[in-house]
Amino acid sequence: MSLLVTGTIGIDDVATPTSEAKQVLGGSCMYFSAAASFYSPVRIVAVVGDDFPPQFRESFKQFPGVDLTGLETRKGGKTFRWGCKYHANMNSRDTTFTELGVIGEAPAKVPAAYADSKFLFLANSPPAVQMGFIDQSPKRVLTVADTMDLWINVAKDDLVALLKRVDGLVLNFDEAELLTGKANPITAGRHILDMGPRFVVVKKGEHGCLLIHRDGICSLPAYPTERVVDPTGCGDTFAGGVMGFLASHKAPEHDPGSFASIRRALVHGTVVASFTIEAFSLNRLKEIKRADLDKRYEEYASMVRI
Repeated sequence: MSLLVTGTIGIDDVATPTSEAKQVLGGSCMYFSAAASFYSPVRIVAVVGDDFPPQFRESFKQFPGVDLTGLETRKGGKTFRWGCKYHANMNSRDTTFTELGVIGEAPAKVPAAYADSKFLFLANSPPAVQMGFIDQSPKRVLTVADTMDLWINVAKDDLVALLKRVDGLVLNFDEAELLTGKANPITAGRHILDMGPRFVVVKKGEHGCLLIHRDGICSLPAYPTERVVDPTGCGDTFAGGVMGFLASHKAPEHDPGSFASIRRALVHGTVVASFTIEAFSLNRLKEIKRADLDKRYEEYASMVRI
């Protein structure tokens, strides 16, 4: 079924304790759509400036399931840019600069051709903007949102209103505590369920993820890898794998928001994210095929006895 993602496409500078990459393709939409395309066609709604490098646009061709009809190039605008520096443990990082560019202006519009999208993922952006995309997607059957500490701090009322209209929320451990005031992630997740969603996925970095669903709880570890080059985009890739897998099921009786469906999808998200971390930007995802994902899925499933 049709999958639509909204969010950012940008240009990143990333520094780690051992290496760095400058002027590389990034942004939540790009990581998400690249991951989702291994499972399902995916439609992008995003905006870039006319300074967006042609070679980056060519990069989309390596992920043939990605539909760029909704990618707006804004004349005279500047593409979103962001930089970070990772600490020695590779779990924490400092943002070195942020240049909003066109994402600080009016958001892109959902094309009429996308109005029949059944699956909607609202990647990190202001909650009021995310709400607008919900209003433009009348045929959706599953809506999942991502958020961050910034919006919890400056737009909490908008976020709480958004939670009444989504099926799922994805956020990290610290954000769950910030939103609810509860340090225990299960307790925090239950409080978020009371705000409206059917399920919450709490990301825990190298420690995996936690699913708090109205019908159960599940904890999954991260895929164990020795090759950690760049964690940037792993959360977005994780979400892309989850939503892409859910959208790939066409049976009318399939309930994509059920506990069993989300639990199984989280395994696929975990597997795709384990490849992203092995190189800067989308470089590792450009190298692999669906067969590589399936092989690692089987390895991971045997570890956790899925």
